[in-house]
Amino acid sequence: MLTGCEAPLNLDAVHQQSQHAIQRTDFYQSVANNDNVIVVAGNTGVLLTRPHDSEHWQRVAVPTHDSFIDLDSCPDGSFIALTFSNQIWHGDANARHWSSHDLPSPEQMMTLTCAPDNAWWTAGSFTTIQHSADQGTSWQEASLQEDAILTNLQFLDADHAIATGEYGLLLKTEDGGENWDIAGYLPDEFYPHASHFRSAEDGWVGGLNGFIYHTNDGGQSWTRQSTDTSAPIFGFVTREQELLALGDNSTVLQLRGNQWLSLNTPNQPLYLRGGVLLENRQLLAAGGRGLLLNLDIPTAVLASKK
Repeated sequence: MLTGCEAPLNLDAVHQQSQHAIQRTDFYQSVANNDNVIVVAGNTGVLLTRPHDSEHWQRVAVPTHDSFIDLDSCPDGSFIALTFSNQIWHGDANARHWSSHDLPSPEQMMTLTCAPDNAWWTAGSFTTIQHSADQGTSWQEASLQEDAILTNLQFLDADHAIATGEYGLLLKTEDGGENWDIAGYLPDEFYPHASHFRSAEDGWVGGLNGFIYHTNDGGQSWTRQSTDTSAPIFGFVTREQELLALGDNSTVLQLRGNQWLSLNTPNQPLYLRGGVLLENRQLLAAGGRGLLLNLDIPTAVLASKK
């Protein structure tokens, strides 16, 4: 006969941790903001919100466990978020109430943006681009019939937009998305994890090995700019003339002239993928395992991180 005893199981600490808005199991993918709130989106239906004038985050309950892979704010103040299951979720200006809308294409969508007229745009595999001008009630779809994934989509104004993707593809439209054409190719079929264009001519792409390329002629030619990291680049953050790049190992790069220099950040083996640069020159960046990094951006570059 065997006998034994066990102390009562105390899960109070586990319960207390589960009530926190930020969890170590969170993997954030994108950040967006309007004049009132900041929103962070991530895996398994994670949505966090925070007013600009507060440090307190709230976790928004949405009826989905699908992972959010992209997020954007619209000119009318609302938000749109893309899930890996090809749904767009629409949030109000306070990011408290969200509703889902199914995308019509069977192709996997990878990126979305809100156009200046508040139309929703998304792009993904097989160079497929979809948009809705009536908040998801109806959709129009186009494809260049190229077997390539579009990873980034950005509207510059009502007429001009740029998309980048697999095999170094660079697409553009000059008529508000009615027609898309190949505008150029990245060097060596470079795969752009991130891109940002200040104008139809002036733009950057980033990806593996810390590579960042710049064009000043609309993608006809590209120059690799100097970076002091080999960490993959996953996102760009901009405000006015400031331009930052985010990457693996909590990397934050600041563009100075034609060089990208690392800022001092916590030494953590976690990625940063999305962020916003606030009025007080503070960067809020989000990444893996619940990482929300607040970093003051200097006017002069700090010493490089080795």
